[in-house]
Amino acid sequence: MNPTALQLLLAALVVLPLLGAVGALLPAPPGLRGRGPDQAVLRHGVTVTGAVLAVAIALAAGFDHGHPGRMQATTDISWIPALGIRIHLGVDGISLPLVVLTALLTFLCALYSYFRMPTGPSPKAFVALLLLLEAGTLATFAVLDLVLFFLAFETVLIPMYFLIARWGGAQRQAAAWKFILYTVLGSVVMLLGLLLIGVKSGTFDMVALATDNGPKAQLSHTVQLIAVLAVGIGLAVKTPLWPLHSWLPDAHTAAPTVGSVLLAGVLLKMGTYGFVRIALPITPDGMHTFAPYLGAFAAVGIVYGSLACLALVRKGAKGDLKRLIAYSSVGHMGFVLLGIATMTPTGVNGALFANIAHGLITGLLFFLVGALKDRCGSTDLDRLAGRTGAALYGRAPRFGGLLAFSAVASLGIPGLAGFWGEMLAMFGAFRPAAGLSRPAFLTFMVLAGLGTLLTAAYLLLVVRRVCMGGTPAAAPAGPAPDSAPVPAPAPAPAVADIAGYEYAAWTPLAVLTVLAGLWPAALLGLTDPAVQQLLGGGK
Repeated sequence: MNPTALQLLLAALVVLPLLGAVGALLPAPPGLRGRGPDQAVLRHGVTVTGAVLAVAIALAAGFDHGHPGRMQATTDISWIPALGIRIHLGVDGISLPLVVLTALLTFLCALYSYFRMPTGPSPKAFVALLLLLEAGTLATFAVLDLVLFFLAFETVLIPMYFLIARWGGAQRQAAAWKFILYTVLGSVVMLLGLLLIGVKSGTFDMVALATDNGPKAQLSHTVQLIAVLAVGIGLAVKTPLWPLHSWLPDAHTAAPTVGSVLLAGVLLKMGTYGFVRIALPITPDGMHTFAPYLGAFAAVGIVYGSLACLALVRKGAKGDLKRLIAYSSVGHMGFVLLGIATMTPTGVNGALFANIAHGLITGLLFFLVGALKDRCGSTDLDRLAGRTGAALYGRAPRFGGLLAFSAVASLGIPGLAGFWGEMLAMFGAFRPAAGLSRPAFLTFMVLAGLGTLLTAAYLLLVVRRVCMGGTPAAAPAGPAPDSAPVPAPAPAPAVADIAGYEYAAWTPLAVLTVLAGLWPAALLGLTDPAVQQLLGGGK
């Protein structure tokens, strides 16, 4: 495709959601109101996010797949000359899959909300916040200037805060405040690290800083250590890395369904993307020093997340299914961080693959759990597993089958998307980069392997308890006396199976989960050349 056309497509990806957010707040034209202004603004959200998805697909189709390591669709315009800040945009094989994933998930969330709007204030504000969130996330993956990266990184915090605080469930105010405080404090520390890199190197340009013979050469070992520590803390909070994860379960539990989908599907990826785009290529010496510690925290997080899920799923624990899926994200993102910590092409490619797989699978899981709460009125596992609980296989077999499919995909079974990223991350840990302690990373690999077993245990327990229901009490021995007839059990309340709009919102995620598992080369063919170039100092 013509380079100018690609530039326009990438610029449109960032600008369209911003214009759509403004348009959502304006009165709808009389001829487009449909049954009322609420329906009109929800339809506006579907239209704008659909247009953004179409632009993202056109960008992916026009992308030069023969040279995915090269920045494409680039725009480089001076913005604040006195500070050397430029409007620098571009995508390569690392960022393009995340751009498409963001556009897809946001469109599916807008489509789902059109038919099932979460309870809360005016849909105008909801749609405007959803589009602002999309704009900030897409900009994070598209900008190539450290200051712009920080601004885009921060843009998503306010809309997500309001989505949780205004349209969330129980304890939403406390969860929203915890989310914003953790992430803002982490971002303040990250900003100091980004400014240190820019001041010491003389530029904020991420492409120039990633080359060995560029401004990166001016960064001393001490500067790199301080920068990695500061930037890494901010990114680790967003990822989230254990033990900086405690905001995540509360935010997911309180958030509306689409908020949980976007939080798990794309917002967590902003942290891991920052490690790959900034920490690895710009401060490699500092990253090399801290890599064993990052790997250790990641491995502990994998096991911790799985043990927390096992504690929630046991009978009588009153565990919340949304909270369980949130804790599972701590474990799955641990595999991503472990792959990054190996500083090898195999490990980093595994991390990028696991990023996309987690977005697809966990996004689908949160859609399903939200729909289950709408049907049953609760996500309490003990209630869902009772005799009058969900029992999805018998009462809503298609819904139960899709939930079981998502759980199996999440535990990393071969042939589905969840398998490849975790396997490659552990392969990277088996033989980490030169200079890193191999015995330490072998220990991390063993802990990660234990985490996969624990993951299988709690997800299979979820499927058994929610899809099969509880076990009826044993019948009393011998015939019951005539004077005490045994009453017939009350019929379980009906559970609606998958509706048409749910098929439309969930099928793409299920199909892509299968395709990514059966054809991993489609994604790895994009990321590997870009990772090789990134780790090779731009060569």
